[in-house]
Amino acid sequence: MSKNLVVVESPAKAKTIKKYLGKDFEVLASYGHVRDLLPKTGAVDPDNDFAMRYQLIEKNQKHVEAISKLMQNAQALYLATDPDREGEAISWHLYELLQERGLLEQKPVYRVVFHEITQRAIQEAVANPRELAMDLVNAQQARRALDYLVGFNLSPLLWRKIRRGLSAGRVQSPALRLIVEREQEIEKFEPKEYWTIEADNKKGRQTFMAKLQRYLGEKITQFSIDNEAQATEARDSLLKLADGKLKVVKVERKQRRRQPTAPFITSTLQQEASRKLGFTTRKTMQIAQQLYEGIDTGNGAAGLITYMRTDSVNLAEEAVSEIREVIQERYGADSLPKTPPEYKTKSKNAQEAHEAIRPTSARCLPEAIARFLTADQNKLYSLIWKRTIACQMIHATLNTVAVDLACGSEDNLFRANGSMVVSPGFMQVYQEDVDDKSAEDENGNKMLPEMKEGDLIDLKGIRAEQHFTEPPPRFTEASLVKSLEEFGIGRPSTYATIISTLQQRDYVVLEKKRFTPTDVGRIVNKFLTEHFTQYVDYSFTANLEDQLDAVSRGEEQWVPLLHRFWGEFKSLLDTKAETVQRKDVVQEAIDEKCPKCNSELVKRLGRNGSFVGCSAYPECDYTRNVDDDGSNPRPEPAEAVVVEGRSCPECGSPLHVKKARSGSQFIGCSTYPKCKHTESMPEDNTGVTCPECEKGTLVRKKSRFGTFFYACSNYPSCKYAVSNPPIKEACPQCQWPILTVKTTKRRGTEKVCPQKSCGYSTPAPELAPPPTVTE
Repeated sequence: MSKNLVVVESPAKAKTIKKYLGKDFEVLASYGHVRDLLPKTGAVDPDNDFAMRYQLIEKNQKHVEAISKLMQNAQALYLATDPDREGEAISWHLYELLQERGLLEQKPVYRVVFHEITQRAIQEAVANPRELAMDLVNAQQARRALDYLVGFNLSPLLWRKIRRGLSAGRVQSPALRLIVEREQEIEKFEPKEYWTIEADNKKGRQTFMAKLQRYLGEKITQFSIDNEAQATEARDSLLKLADGKLKVVKVERKQRRRQPTAPFITSTLQQEASRKLGFTTRKTMQIAQQLYEGIDTGNGAAGLITYMRTDSVNLAEEAVSEIREVIQERYGADSLPKTPPEYKTKSKNAQEAHEAIRPTSARCLPEAIARFLTADQNKLYSLIWKRTIACQMIHATLNTVAVDLACGSEDNLFRANGSMVVSPGFMQVYQEDVDDKSAEDENGNKMLPEMKEGDLIDLKGIRAEQHFTEPPPRFTEASLVKSLEEFGIGRPSTYATIISTLQQRDYVVLEKKRFTPTDVGRIVNKFLTEHFTQYVDYSFTANLEDQLDAVSRGEEQWVPLLHRFWGEFKSLLDTKAETVQRKDVVQEAIDEKCPKCNSELVKRLGRNGSFVGCSAYPECDYTRNVDDDGSNPRPEPAEAVVVEGRSCPECGSPLHVKKARSGSQFIGCSTYPKCKHTESMPEDNTGVTCPECEKGTLVRKKSRFGTFFYACSNYPSCKYAVSNPPIKEACPQCQWPILTVKTTKRRGTEKVCPQKSCGYSTPAPELAPPPTVTE
């Protein structure tokens, strides 16, 4: 039996670390968090200093049992979870569980922290353990309590005031506000017309473009020429004055340096992976986790990058030395600066013990390990390797040139801009991308022919180009992460979760890699910004994050922080629950009269999105689509199909054939919603008695995915359902009252017992469905 037990978070990491520690150590994984708050009201008790009630996470119970079993005979416990707040909290929760079970009596417990999974780092961490950092644990508890209190109190209010299934979060809501406000900017934006005058020139074999900067002695600004008549007049006048030639009157040459960007932190990695690789933030973090935990590159599994949740741009001295050696060998001594570049961390709470995201060894070249990685792993590793190498290289040197060309006289000047890379420096390895490049950026990077003052340049033509100002662009994942970071909303480890939550809740959709808010997202944001203004305010959210950071540094106590937050929040919550009416939230007046009854029309949120309806509903049932201006006559509704010879068994009214949202048909009472009686179509009723309740029959239904299944007609009282057609035949093996008919390509048609524990099946070719006829 091993003397020491080491607990990490993931099994991949456990396997990698085990080989570095030898036979005296056993390494097990907790598989993430082992305890969480009870999933119900009361898990955080504000009246008892925010006492938190935890429970063992069911899916990880077997892993906790395995750890407990080994701990009975182990002499020491090493908690080696991730080096951040969440990792510290996981270690503390595991310590508490083992302590409650009496497994740690007189046994030393060590907390070990490492930022890369290499033999040196692991052995060094085990040799220099520390105690649990309760400041980090308390900061994580405070964050979890805040998120719980907001979610479990604000979300039910959204259910009552808007609709069920919605949620509001402490950091998710300000992020939604960013997206909605950007969309509102775009909608309010009024394009403004402007014109540019551009000259197409040629010297020797090279053509280039110059833009009008001065006309009739006046400097040209963006809106100096704002209509076609003015632009045409200027173009024709300049053509006449030029007489086929422009004269070079000034050549201005400058040399500038472009510095490399800092090594990756979590947010910049997410941004660049989005721009360059098209990865979502979640995908980026999943792949980075794989690279961190260990990949077998021929000599056993080894971590390829340092820890990927960090806001520090520091690099270890030994790492910098190795990077400089690789640069000298691959790119030459001229590519090395005299002293290693140093970068300043922006986050005031960055843990300086952490490093930036870098390869664990700069000598582990992307091309050398590509065959051991998946395509996506290789792309992300290459990105990290290149950025790390580039950050320690010399600056790039560029020659820029600006040439002024006179048209007739110096009262009319065109300007051509260009640049040339003299020494690429770091640019031969890596260049950072931006989200939205301007035309001027593109043109400024073009090469110009050699020119000097007094040269006459051939004018090929002058163009008057029409333009319109454009609204701000919608957020991409990269630009949203950048804005979240700038506003201080969330922290690096939470960006991916924030974005995925907004999408899962159907608050935003990603179209052409840009975020657009949905109708639901707009209404939730409107409700929160109008009634809970303080809590979706960017500065409030950022200040709260700063206070959590202060708790993690031991500068502030977490319980008083929660008291300050909860008092005001609870008071406001109670007030809004009483004073805000649902109709004020889900509908909005549109200053238009109903064509049916002359009442006011309103824009209202329905189950399938927004629509325009009459404010006099239910007395008036007029509705139309939001994008319909009402000018076209509405089609008459289809005449109801009456079920002949039958009436509603509950109220005696006629029965109608109706269509569900899935497209399938059913029979319902004609007086709905007064009477809500429904039943299946006759052809959908199999006549097979439900084996569970023995009262209803199994009927065919269509799922929202377009597939059929067979469920009890007494739903929701009985929720029994099977995926294949049922038959009235008991299972000869387990005596279950029914069998189902299942057809697959591999096994053909069979009679199968629907009880998973049974497993009975027998061939039934006579029940095979008829072949599909194709023309």
